Amino acid sequence: MNGGLRESQITSSASELSYHIIEAGIKDSPLILLLHGFPELAYSWRKLMPSLEEAGYYVVAFDQRGYGRTTGWDTSSFEEVNLDTFAQTNLVRDMMVLVYRLGCHQVECVVGYDSGCVPAAMSALITPDVFRKVVLLGHPFQGSPKLPFGISPEEEKPSMKPGVIQQLGQLTTPRKHYRWYYSTPEANKEMAPSKGLHEFLRGYFHLKSGDAESNPHPLQSMTATELAKLPHYYVMPLELGMRETIAQDMTAQEQINARNKSQH
Repeated sequence: MNGGLRESQITSSASELSYHIIEAGIKDSPLILLLHGFPELAYSWRKLMPSLEEAGYYVVAFDQRGYGRTTGWDTSSFEEVNLDTFAQTNLVRDMMVLVYRLGCHQVECVVGYDSGCVPAAMSALITPDVFRKVVLLGHPFQGSPKLPFGISPEEEKPSMKPGVIQQLGQLTTPRKHYRWYYSTPEANKEMAPSKGLHEFLRGYFHLKSGDAESNPHPLQSMTATELAKLPHYYVMPLELGMRETIAQDMTAQEQINARNKSQH
């Protein structure tokens, strides 16, 4: 680990996890806890942490449950994994255990990025005496979960009518939404470490960065035809996996870059 960053593995009798953490700064300083997004790790915060340390904070980033070198979570097969162990209340508990194991009683600020925004927001909502301030990057807080008071089990079931996801697949150029794709066995296999992972993730992050060719603009509605205007890494070609989608778009991106370079 570069500079003043320190890397370690931390365990606690209060949790089944062995936390992989990266830290910087002095423990007596106010604590900032950093929560990565998907598909990222604590390592993703490495370039920001020295600046926070210089500002006088004790900074900790960790691989969350289900990620990286943190171990102890349910590693059963896709079909058998207990998803309840990944509930938001459990993710907040993971944070509480880690904070106390570090010898701290308060978090001056918890910072969440992407999917990490949800447990960051929930931590401040559930235990505001511990998590004093919150910063959310790239994912707005959508309110606390609502309990289904007065709703029968039948009413809780999703509608069988064709929804937007089904309509995406019925477009002239069929598409599918990445969030639904990522909850399938096929996506689970695709994201496992294997040959070509470096190229895939490099392309994935490049296409979502400001360096890629893009034309951001607000959608008019949450309909299939409007959603189909989104980049492929959000609304994918129906017949492709995410790796194939990224490879296809990276080829197009490289052609654009070559054309722009020749014009200059």
